Amino acid sequence: MPAYKAPLRDMRYVLFELLGGDDLTSLPGFEDFSRDTIDAVLEEAAKVCEQVLQPLNRSGDEEGCAFENGVVRTPKGFKQAYGAFREGGWTGIACDPAYGGQGLPAAVNTLVEEMICAANLSFGMYPGLSHGAYVSLHGYGSDALKDTYLPKLVDGTWSGTMCLTEPHCGTDLGLLRTRAIPQGDGSCKITGTKIFISAGEHDLTENIVHLVLARLPDAPKGVKGISLFLTPKYLVKPDGSLGARNGVACGSIEHKMGIKASSTCVMNFDGAQGWLIGEPHKGMQAMFAMMNAERLAVGVQGLGLAEASYQGAAAYARERLQGRSLSGVKYPDKPADPLLVHPDIRRMLLTQRAYIEGSRALAVWAAKTLDLAKRHADPAERAKAEDFIAVVTPVIKALLTDLGFEATNLGVQIFGGHGYIRENGMEQLVRDCRIAQIYEGANGIQALDLVGRKMPAHAGRFLRSVFHPISDHIAAKKSDPALAEFIAPLEKAFVRLQQATTFVAQKGMARPDEAGAAASDYLRLFGLTVLAYLWAKMAEDSLAKAGQDGFYRAKIGTARFFMERLLPQTGALLQAITSGAKTMMAFEDAAF
Repeated sequence: MPAYKAPLRDMRYVLFELLGGDDLTSLPGFEDFSRDTIDAVLEEAAKVCEQVLQPLNRSGDEEGCAFENGVVRTPKGFKQAYGAFREGGWTGIACDPAYGGQGLPAAVNTLVEEMICAANLSFGMYPGLSHGAYVSLHGYGSDALKDTYLPKLVDGTWSGTMCLTEPHCGTDLGLLRTRAIPQGDGSCKITGTKIFISAGEHDLTENIVHLVLARLPDAPKGVKGISLFLTPKYLVKPDGSLGARNGVACGSIEHKMGIKASSTCVMNFDGAQGWLIGEPHKGMQAMFAMMNAERLAVGVQGLGLAEASYQGAAAYARERLQGRSLSGVKYPDKPADPLLVHPDIRRMLLTQRAYIEGSRALAVWAAKTLDLAKRHADPAERAKAEDFIAVVTPVIKALLTDLGFEATNLGVQIFGGHGYIRENGMEQLVRDCRIAQIYEGANGIQALDLVGRKMPAHAGRFLRSVFHPISDHIAAKKSDPALAEFIAPLEKAFVRLQQATTFVAQKGMARPDEAGAAASDYLRLFGLTVLAYLWAKMAEDSLAKAGQDGFYRAKIGTARFFMERLLPQTGALLQAITSGAKTMMAFEDAAF
């Protein structure tokens, strides 16, 4: 398994130099989070991930979870690692101090999440799902439920899940059948089966708090009749101690392609006692608070795994001797030159690097904007930030997981046959990354959300939150000859994005299939253009500092590679988008 080293230099660069993270201290509640404090948090997180979590990644994958007599056992070492993780306070770093959390900015939490995902994604699933449950309960739960459950979720003594999918419905939640029957004491009896429930049963915590979508007897049909319920594994006594086992049990665990050390469960609710979160029939509102947080986090999963793959591939390319350079021997004292001298190896490494560093900038930009949306004193600024988060959430979830999968595949290719075998750890990163394109809303669904909901919303207001900064930057910098090699490609890509937006908006209104056919290509075009904007800003910033050290020279070189070798995809994407839906939809059903 390749050794993982948290990329702290680049993380600090993105947060503080590119995005001006020092101004986080101006937001209410963040006054104490100076650069020194944040640096200390990142350094300690790196130690935990490098020294505690990453050494368990391969062994956890090989052993997997075990299911016996209704009990799930996590792999060897996971329980001890979780204990250390919880005792270190990592389960609550981004949670409300009123419930025992540390209240760190989302921008910092995103970087910590990247480290966890890079080191051991399966492990990260357990606290990750708990945080999602925390988000929904904190936003929509009654004071009584919050007082009872949030402190234990925050300190990691208890964990959480989200129970949406049923055997007959995944994306189309309007079809769900799980029932909730009101009782005289204010609770409901929950009955139904949920599948693909991450961390649904395990041995890491004393209790598991399930957030369950179900229907009340008077519920309207479809998604407008769904309510959200809190249903714990163990009931909680008035004094806060654990009581009797509730009517919820794991029926089996899935045998998966990847994330094998994360228990993915079939959960059976048989008259389990649950309590309503939020209002009746409005469970989707509360659940989407959790889903949106998880979608940003899943994008970061793709980023973290890509980083781990790049580190392994770069080290291997430096060390592995194979052939001679096409332009002449570079290491005459050795029997062959290292892989790193070959153009195609450099192409793959630079592709990984360009996608990773651009994606990190986008993820932290979004997370910092999320901090503004929650805490800025000006309501107008909060509204602008909310618009931005609304439109970039599907892009981050889909683009970063797509690019993560591409990058981890490149890592295997660089290793060649040695990447395909288990011992070197590269193939596990591919398998683990694959699920990120599927869960929390498959990437095709994210693309439909972008073109079907976010694009037309408020007459394009959401789109303007992204388009205006790009347009303003191009206008301000295009006359600077030193930046021409970065601004000119960005401008071309942005023009293509505008043309694609017009096409999809006009065609999609009359024929929805046109928007559907264009959706995935449009999301990638959108995402690559945003990455180009961020790379143009990173290049400008680094040009002013290139004499300081090689870090900034590498930024400039990576920016050039992105603009010249990766951004040209946008031309082909525009051509595909404007070709329309006919070739897809006219194809006869019987021929498939």
